[in-house]
Amino acid sequence: MSATQHLQSLVADDWHAATHHAFTNALADGTLSRDKMAGYLQQDYQFIDGFVRLLASALAHAPTLADAVPGARFLGSVCGPENTYFLRALHALEVPPTAPAAPETLALQQLMDQARRSGRYEIMLSVLVVAEWVYLDWATPFEDKANDLPFWLGEWITLHAGDGFAQVVAYLRDQLDTVWDRLDEDARKDVTATFTQAVRLERAFFDASWVGFAVLR
Repeated sequence: MSATQHLQSLVADDWHAATHHAFTNALADGTLSRDKMAGYLQQDYQFIDGFVRLLASALAHAPTLADAVPGARFLGSVCGPENTYFLRALHALEVPPTAPAAPETLALQQLMDQARRSGRYEIMLSVLVVAEWVYLDWATPFEDKANDLPFWLGEWITLHAGDGFAQVVAYLRDQLDTVWDRLDEDARKDVTATFTQAVRLERAFFDASWVGFAVLR
């Protein structure tokens, strides 16, 4: 069992809840209301800034250029197609891209900021792996449904499924698996705590999204 598989196994209940969620099920079958998707996207878009900074910091701490290059390509995708998707989708849903941050949003923003400020590659990777692997897991089973949905639903699936995104997740997991072998016991405990918190907060964000965030118009 790899280190990332081990970490995932420690949070199996929260992981399953986050990746088999009523919110993502409704998104994929097209029954999610426009208001719920709009509120979700307004909150999720607030992660872009912190995520870009976290990923850029992780790249700066990568051991070699070869370790950084796949992440740099992914950084370009986040700043390009993913950022553009948010702006197009929010415009189509007739809401602005900004809204007051909900408590669940703030909690995830704080975790990303703490990981970035830690200056520790393994801690940054812990948050990045969870953020992307959770999305790959929930979106992949619905990849073949994406083209039949309005773009603001379908493209959110395709951004987080397919070979390209799977390779991103495999890269991030491989980086954490490799680093794990060099960590002492205290550092492994820190990674485990960060990974566990990240999964718990991802589940909480989906829970709040299903209840429905207030939409700013």
